[in-house]
Amino acid sequence: MANTRDIKKRIKAVGNIKRITRTMQMIATSKFSKAQGRATATKPYTEGVFDLVTELAATAGNISHPLIDGPDNGFESDAKELTLLITSDRGLCGPYNGSILRLAQQHLRETPAAKDGLIDLVGKKGAAFLKFNGIDVHEHFTMGDEPTFEDVERVAQRYMDEFTSGKVTAVRVIYMRFISAGKQEPTIMNLLPLKPPAADESAETQSGPTLQYEFSPAAEELLADLLPSTVKASLFQAFNDAIVSEHVARMVAMKAATDNAGKMGKDLTRVYNRARQAQITTELTEIISGAAALE
Repeated sequence: MANTRDIKKRIKAVGNIKRITRTMQMIATSKFSKAQGRATATKPYTEGVFDLVTELAATAGNISHPLIDGPDNGFESDAKELTLLITSDRGLCGPYNGSILRLAQQHLRETPAAKDGLIDLVGKKGAAFLKFNGIDVHEHFTMGDEPTFEDVERVAQRYMDEFTSGKVTAVRVIYMRFISAGKQEPTIMNLLPLKPPAADESAETQSGPTLQYEFSPAAEELLADLLPSTVKASLFQAFNDAIVSEHVARMVAMKAATDNAGKMGKDLTRVYNRARQAQITTELTEIISGAAALE
């Protein structure tokens, strides 16, 4: 039976851990509520502008743009594909980083162009993974818990400039997509070239009136404004989804840690009571035996 003093020390340590994890859970819950508001507020605009670009491209006919078709003069001979990996700066968020890094490893293994291309990183937790696998980081960004649109816009503009100049053949973003508070999934987003989804052929064959649009200004001018906005909004939405998913994962992980600490505290208390009872019984036996020996 363990020493009661050691058991009391363990009970106190577990209690301290429980208070810490509960505090971290409350902080993560507060940050999650704020981040969820940001993510859900920007999603309608992101989806709306993408639908507008899709409808414009389908209605205007054969139109081209460097963000869709690439540079007019073609890509440079040493142009490479670029992959942006979004991880967290802090740990204690359950399987969040592990899921993203496993998807990134699978993508790099199955896509030679990505493996031989450029790797940009957001967050500190992906640095050790890339270093262990011998993958060089081209650029390391630090965005924090609340990245502003201006910060993301600079990154998106840099990617668009490199793509339209022929230095980069494609831009992929690997991040955790936020679906709901109970579901998040690691996703690979094709940021560039910007390819609107193909029109539904079955919808075209259905009978009914079709809408005719008169563009003012011309469709090419509209695309020149809408396509960069779509790229910037899509990347900003990816950052917002990644942050709110991180807070959800940390909130769930800290709740599980708090529950486990509480269960361990109860088990240790039960063990302490048994050890204390055995100690008292032993002391009483020794007293009774000593008294009997004096008679």
